[in-house]
Amino acid sequence: MREIHIDQVIACVEKLCMDANYYLNEDIYRAIEEAGNREKSEIGKMVLANLRENADIAKNEKMAICQDTGMTVVFLEVGQDVHVTGGSLNDAVNEGVRRGYKKGNLRCAVVKHPITRQNTQDNTPAVIHTQIVPGDRILIQLAPKGFGSENMSALAMLKPSDGSEGVMDFIVKTVSEAGPNPCPPVIVGVGIGGTMEKAALLSKKALLRPIGSCSDDPLAANMEKELVERINTLGIGPAGIGGSITTLAVHIDIFPTHIAGLPVAVNIGCHATRHASAILP
Repeated sequence: MREIHIDQVIACVEKLCMDANYYLNEDIYRAIEEAGNREKSEIGKMVLANLRENADIAKNEKMAICQDTGMTVVFLEVGQDVHVTGGSLNDAVNEGVRRGYKKGNLRCAVVKHPITRQNTQDNTPAVIHTQIVPGDRILIQLAPKGFGSENMSALAMLKPSDGSEGVMDFIVKTVSEAGPNPCPPVIVGVGIGGTMEKAALLSKKALLRPIGSCSDDPLAANMEKELVERINTLGIGPAGIGGSITTLAVHIDIFPTHIAGLPVAVNIGCHATRHASAILP
């Protein structure tokens, strides 16, 4: 049994909040750079170059890549042989968010009540998903999610007879209707299967996959390739001003489901789909 004190969790989450908001992930940066070589629109090429320049400035000046520093989503994989000491694990995560957003001069965008709308002033609470796994470590994956892209998410409870074509049609329609709102070129996370909430969770976590990776499921992997091609013919383009690159990647995660259902969730990430991770201790 390994003991991990909550102070370690707090310090780690504090740092991840700043890292995720300051430093664009290298795979995304490379994908934007490569997209610039394939983009047919001159204005689109300029936009993609500006996105890289923006990421460089954020990294060098240690400032937020985007003014929307998001609602903090945290995925915890907690080893079953870990004993967290000193207090509550969830409280520790929220304290880390509280400190990270203050220290990092990051905009606090969370409201206490979805109707009355009073700002909590510290970007808490975080949305925390915890999974118990074998081992004696804690993996923390932190993903600040801006709502320009989050608001474009969609869920459909399709019929099993809709099949892969029905699934792909829904995904393409979702991206098409989103248009410029999620700040393209986008990364499209898709969850297929499970129940309503499981599909949504799969789609959110799919955004954490490295660009260039493909699904372990052969059918899903083929769908990913076809969807990239179909979405890039929509003409939305970088920043939504037209062009041939609307998406950098489509990531599909699959889970078993009920005989009567075909849940599909789409979670769109903007060109700065931010995330950072660390393992404790």
